[in-house]
Amino acid sequence: MGNDVRVTTAVARVLAAFLADPAAERYGLDLIGATGLPSGTIYPILVRLEQAGWVDRAWEEIDPVAAGRPARRYYRLTADGLARARVELAALHQQLSPARSANTKPRTA
Repeated sequence: MGNDVRVTTAVARVLAAFLADPAAERYGLDLIGATGLPSGTIYPILVRLEQAGWVDRAWEEIDPVAAGRPARRYYRLTADGLARARVELAALHQQLSPARSANTKPRTA
């Protein structure tokens, strides 16, 4: 199990959704709604994050007949995943922020 995850824009959106409430268990449809990404993007990302040890998954323990729906597979950030997600998103934010220079003055017309 490797820890390397290439943090694309889509992966960053999934990580940001997890970081909105790090202790919460999230399921696929929930993440689709939170990120606006399609299922064909979400589920492969979740597999990669799980393989890297960033998320754990577990089936919901319900009676599907009584609940009127199938059991959900829930995903949650691991302690390592939480730390790595915070570092990666902070680095991404830093890269995307405009460079700040003490010598730069606003232009006036």
